[in-house]
Amino acid sequence: MIDLLRRVAERDRDAVAVIAESGTWTYGQLVDEADRLAHGLRAAGIDRFAIVTNDIPAIVALLAASSLVGAEACTYAPIASVEEIQDQTASFEHRFVVSDREDLDALAAEVVRPGDLLADGPTLDVPPERRPLMVLTTGSTGAPKGVRHDWSRQLKRMEDARDGSGQTWLLAYGPNQFAGLQVLIHVLGTGATLVAPPVRRPQAVIDLIHEHRVDHISATPTFWRFLLAEFRADDRPLPTLRQITLGGEAVPGALLEELRETFPGARISHIYAGSEFGSTGSVRDGADGLPAELLESRDGAEVSLKIVDDELWVRSSASMLGYYGDEDRPADEWWPTGDEVEVVDGRILFRGRRSDVINVGGVKVHPLPVEERVTAVPGVQAARVYGRENALVGAVVAVDVVAEVGADEKALKAAVRKACSDLPRPWHPRSVTIVDELEMKENKVVRGGAGG
Repeated sequence: MIDLLRRVAERDRDAVAVIAESGTWTYGQLVDEADRLAHGLRAAGIDRFAIVTNDIPAIVALLAASSLVGAEACTYAPIASVEEIQDQTASFEHRFVVSDREDLDALAAEVVRPGDLLADGPTLDVPPERRPLMVLTTGSTGAPKGVRHDWSRQLKRMEDARDGSGQTWLLAYGPNQFAGLQVLIHVLGTGATLVAPPVRRPQAVIDLIHEHRVDHISATPTFWRFLLAEFRADDRPLPTLRQITLGGEAVPGALLEELRETFPGARISHIYAGSEFGSTGSVRDGADGLPAELLESRDGAEVSLKIVDDELWVRSSASMLGYYGDEDRPADEWWPTGDEVEVVDGRILFRGRRSDVINVGGVKVHPLPVEERVTAVPGVQAARVYGRENALVGAVVAVDVVAEVGADEKALKAAVRKACSDLPRPWHPRSVTIVDELEMKENKVVRGGAGG
């Protein structure tokens, strides 16, 4: 991270790097802050630590400082409860927590204020032998895992990155998410400007998008669905977006089409990535899923894909070193993604997470195809398809729907059932519930339910 900041600062120290609630930071200021934090980390003997803050400039500076001295930083969810932080510091043996929160005094770990780490000293130019980094998984199916990475693997693809000066990006992912880290790396590695909202919810970012003329947004498909609804309800002209990126969930074709119609001048990409194997690159052809030619064997390729028992596997040069507590793994190891896929008409189509499959009387039902039917119904803003326990067949398909303002609920339920009527009978929704909001985590729909 420090290498990215320094490269831009050498070209233009006064270029704006981050606009946040705490203020505006230039690349030069972030480099200076990272240098002082690096001296403080070294003086305090801190070689592993957790970061708990919603202050994005502070996170960037701490990540850069850690990469400068070879300390392993790990960003926790900024809104995690004290109990969650206590459990995580115990699980990952973090003796130090760098945080500006005032409610962490009861932690067993030592809480250090970012300002208390600032120290002066000569510029640190000799890179450490290893530059470790740890990212936590979301923990949507259990306790979070610690995914160990090395900065060199994550930054390798930035060597030939294009100049992003003049671009303004919105940070719609949490700084603790792998996707959030990827946005930080890309934006700061290209010299662009990052707008970091204090609350990363669609309805909370509209004003910032207009105020700072954001023209590049990367977010989950669920975030985009709600953001489109906010744009439709807003009286102001639509922002002029140049780049739309989707990731974190499977991208339905209907959403891609709606984005094309709404922002005809924007380039639309979707990215398939995971905390363990990194990013597989972006797909910009505007079609659902991934091109099947990615399954072709290519010697020396940075990313390779294969399908084993309907599950997508990935081998990537940006893969993790290993989970916390494990030994380092080979760089060319294949990783099971947990995503079930099917090749149809030259495309790798995602059918859902293996853990989300609904077992209806012995029939496997994938939520995503049903969800795509439901979200294409006029009046549906977003939907969640999941399994509900049933004494007779084990589980049945259930749907939660967030309706657009003014929609007739009875007619909407009937339309949802009709949209799914040509699917095999076990796939038919047995209950359709209109809800005010969906259960979400990190702007992704939480499915779970029975029959997985």
